[in-house]
Amino acid sequence: MNTINLTYEDRVARIELNRPESINSMNVEMLQELSEALEEVKNSTADVLVLSGSGKGFSSGGDIKTMLSNMDPKAFSPVMKLISGIAVTLYTFPKLTISAIHGPAAGLGFSLALACDYVIAHQTATLSMNFIGIGLIPDGGGHFFLARRLGEIKARRLIWNGERLTAESAYDMGLVDRLVRNDLKAEVKGKIEEWLEKPVKALIQTKLIYANQYKSVLESMLAKEHDGQFSMRQTADHQEGIKAFMEKRQPRFTGK
Repeated sequence: MNTINLTYEDRVARIELNRPESINSMNVEMLQELSEALEEVKNSTADVLVLSGSGKGFSSGGDIKTMLSNMDPKAFSPVMKLISGIAVTLYTFPKLTISAIHGPAAGLGFSLALACDYVIAHQTATLSMNFIGIGLIPDGGGHFFLARRLGEIKARRLIWNGERLTAESAYDMGLVDRLVRNDLKAEVKGKIEEWLEKPVKALIQTKLIYANQYKSVLESMLAKEHDGQFSMRQTADHQEGIKAFMEKRQPRFTGK
């Protein structure tokens, strides 16, 4: 794999997003390899999966070049289907999952971090559902995962504002389960050890009871995200948002 590092140690599998030159922005290759890695871990003897990012952060979200190349429905739909598949797989994963966040976790990266059972963030991490800045809506189940943790009203407010949260603010809101001020790896190790001292199969069974109860809701939201995202990509505001991003200036939206 070129964009994913997959390793195993005893009962723990680790998937590290590995495009550090772009803060692990997710292109088609990374999404495909992430999907394949998840399938491999699903069928392994590991009990715990840790999802993290290499270099300066967890993930800056979707790759801009991938966005620009997916204006055609024939190119757009397969990528969105891949993203949706990853989100459902993570939410219903038959293992215990941890997302370990340092640096930025933005957009799609934030959505997938929230798809994990337990979110651990270093105090220097920043978290943002920043699709609004380029005239888009969250994908990867972002609407679902935010609403599960915050409730609809607060989730909507966060999406509309598109603000970048500090790890401490995200922790106070309930988007992060553990805030780490020192060694992130040591904190992740401690959580793994805590879980592995318990009857893991029972923990996973409880997880799957909840996950299977709400899986259809997630799938419905993902389908709506697919349609809504494609619709937003046709707007003048999205074109202006991308142009402003590339030119490193504030966008001038017109509501069209």
